[in-house]
Amino acid sequence: MDISLFFSILFAVIGGLGIFLVGMRFMSEGLQAIAGDRLRKMIAAITNNRLAGLLTGLTVTCIVQSSTVTTVMTVGLVNSGFMTSVQALGVIFGANIGTTITGWILVLEIGRYGLPLLGFAAFFFLFAKSDRIRYAGMAIMGIGMLFFGLELMRNGFIPLRTHEGFRVWFHAFEATTYMGIIKCVIVGAVLTMLLQSSSAVLGITMGMAAAGVIQFHTAAALVLGENIGTTITSFLASLGATTAAKRAAWGHILFNALGTIWFIIFFPWVTDLVIQLVGHDPNTMVLADEVETFPYILPSIALVHTSFNVANAILFLPFVGVLAWLIEKMIPDPGTREIKKLMYLDVRMAHSPSLGIVQSREQIHVMSAAVEKMFGYLEGILAKPGGDTMLEEKLFRRENILDEMQKEVSLFLSKLLGGEVPHKVTEEARAQLRMADEYETMSDYQAQIMKGLIKLRKNELPLSSEGLKDLQSLHHEVAQYVHMVNEAMKQENKSVMARAKGDGNNVSRLMKAIRKRHLQRFSDDHTMPLKSLVYLDMINHYRRIKDHAFNVAEIVAGEK
Repeated sequence: MDISLFFSILFAVIGGLGIFLVGMRFMSEGLQAIAGDRLRKMIAAITNNRLAGLLTGLTVTCIVQSSTVTTVMTVGLVNSGFMTSVQALGVIFGANIGTTITGWILVLEIGRYGLPLLGFAAFFFLFAKSDRIRYAGMAIMGIGMLFFGLELMRNGFIPLRTHEGFRVWFHAFEATTYMGIIKCVIVGAVLTMLLQSSSAVLGITMGMAAAGVIQFHTAAALVLGENIGTTITSFLASLGATTAAKRAAWGHILFNALGTIWFIIFFPWVTDLVIQLVGHDPNTMVLADEVETFPYILPSIALVHTSFNVANAILFLPFVGVLAWLIEKMIPDPGTREIKKLMYLDVRMAHSPSLGIVQSREQIHVMSAAVEKMFGYLEGILAKPGGDTMLEEKLFRRENILDEMQKEVSLFLSKLLGGEVPHKVTEEARAQLRMADEYETMSDYQAQIMKGLIKLRKNELPLSSEGLKDLQSLHHEVAQYVHMVNEAMKQENKSVMARAKGDGNNVSRLMKAIRKRHLQRFSDDHTMPLKSLVYLDMINHYRRIKDHAFNVAEIVAGEK
């Protein structure tokens, strides 16, 4: 091949693919911004109903235009305990169907109009004052870029159609035999794993097919491989995660792999059926305006893609329980209790802010539950004058985990806010940043209270029965106050402030009464100076925990 021709093809394909991928992102972000709260409420409403989960996965993926984002989010929500692995399987089945919408968009084949569509929508995106119009313009810009990028790739591939060396080399990968089908499936899977985007590889496949470089059967086999390759994202998201998250990821892998195997077996009959439904031979070339085109090949490829995922969903959905049982046998319970937390918030979710904010919100819920758990540990320790080494270790370990969670949330939300983010998502992200800091600080003060108790024990300064009773009473009231605020935060109860102020004043009055009684005991020489200082510090730590919980209530109410 002539070197100048090689670079001409390379630059056209790379440029077209780059514009295609940016278009996917623009369309995704624009649609997400338009969908807004409805998208997040849909995810929160997921139930054990398999069909409802499938429809949720389908709808969400159609909006975000990425099964990768949906599956990564799903694995993350399973890891945080928000979703079960069985629920996740239904969502993943739906995501596989939803991702096929990209192929049907490209079937419109209006590549020559992609550039003017992009330019026209850009004016609305740049100059419209309404957020809704701006993001609608952004989505249309993305669609224009999809078509323009596909057109560039198609034109770039055209010279390969008549290049003898390429034809001879690629003949080994034609899906005319079962071995050829398997080779194409492997190529499609490997390319998708490398690019980590089935939509990108689908765009390349359709570009080559539209240029006449590859025929229908080869393109169809490549599409099957892309469905296997796309599972790499959920697998990577599950590394280091909980057992439930790993099961969800392997459910995705088994679903696509088993589906591909039976599709390969029936490949000749499936492709023949698709040709009959389209009504024409996909490889038929037509002259339109003196330009050679293959008008039937793109709808044929899209139909194979959709048929694969719909047929597999219909086949596997009734047997979700059986699939879950099989995965449980493959990945048994570890035998020890796992902390339901996200080991990391996947940075890929930052490109889908409307979904990313759901994942980080669940992390905040995990942090709030961890703080309450620490109150339970402290209550058990206060009930044992001699201390409880196991509970103390659990408390300090959970405090360290909360430190890591706060860092994860801050890093993730900072990246999320770095892009084009809707105003409502920006507000919620900032609120989550503040709440993560408040919960982490509460855990710090609980650790300080624990250190105070250890200090008294090491210096052989046991609390008097009156002092211990007062401390236990204060502990109970503050724990109840934090629980009340946490429930309001989970329910997004914006009217929480009235109760937060009333209950907070009650806690403050109790603290003052306890401090007064303690100082009276100290003045009567019933208390050692060191013990008095430590005791007063612990009371002060409880006050600060109450203050930080009140800050969370203000954030929930929108007053801070």
